[in-house]
Amino acid sequence: MAEEFGVRPTKQRGQNFVIDPNTVRRIVRESGIGAEDVVVEIGPGLGSLTLALLEVAQAVTAVEIDPALAAGLPGTIAEFAPERVVDFRLVEADAMRVTTIPDPQPTALVANLPYNVSVPVLLHFFETFTSLKRGLVMVQAEVADRLAAPPGSRTYGVPSVKAAWYAEVKRAGSIGRNVFWPAPNVDSGLVAWTHRPPPPTTATRDQVFAVIDAAFAQRRKALRAALKPLFGGSEQAEAALAAAGINPLERGEQLDVHAFAAIAEGLR
Repeated sequence: MAEEFGVRPTKQRGQNFVIDPNTVRRIVRESGIGAEDVVVEIGPGLGSLTLALLEVAQAVTAVEIDPALAAGLPGTIAEFAPERVVDFRLVEADAMRVTTIPDPQPTALVANLPYNVSVPVLLHFFETFTSLKRGLVMVQAEVADRLAAPPGSRTYGVPSVKAAWYAEVKRAGSIGRNVFWPAPNVDSGLVAWTHRPPPPTTATRDQVFAVIDAAFAQRRKALRAALKPLFGGSEQAEAALAAAGINPLERGEQLDVHAFAAIAEGLR
């Protein structure tokens, strides 16, 4: 199919296509989607996961940046799932720039995300499409660990906290290298998520994320020092931490998203 479409997988676009039918059905099963769900898929590639999603979901909208892959996908659906053609929509665009999706609006996001943009794409969709309630993504194993990491763990960092602003995130399994073409040089992991409202706070999301970025800019640095540039001085940073009930000598790695939201209220 790749030869027919004139497609050569590139590292630039993080293209590693899933070629194992058991894996795509496992992804659909672990995602928990059902006949009531409208699924958005990012980077459908040659359509293996798309076909598995169409076996279960009410409808599927695929977002594909590669013109050759986008051109070939409708024909693949017509050949292998002709009865579901009316339930499939294609958006040819960069997922990082997509701000609208044709109706019906998505309730779930299930995707084999390109490794090089997996976190920013996921956060962009969380922020942009508020109809999303749950989903599952396949990403590089190390990224999966970071997204699902709890406070205080070795892999806890910016992706962990920002993802927690939007959803409850957990690891949902591991995927080997031999189910892909071409095979990547790293293992993959499944990350399941369920939407939840952000922490109650008077700060904006941008303010909270600014505090998160500053806190992790220099790991192992006490919050009083790490937040000094953002708050305009040590005294201001310490006052914001005190108001939030947090020890100024604490490190960002120890705080959950609720604590960061409380600190950000000092930016007003």
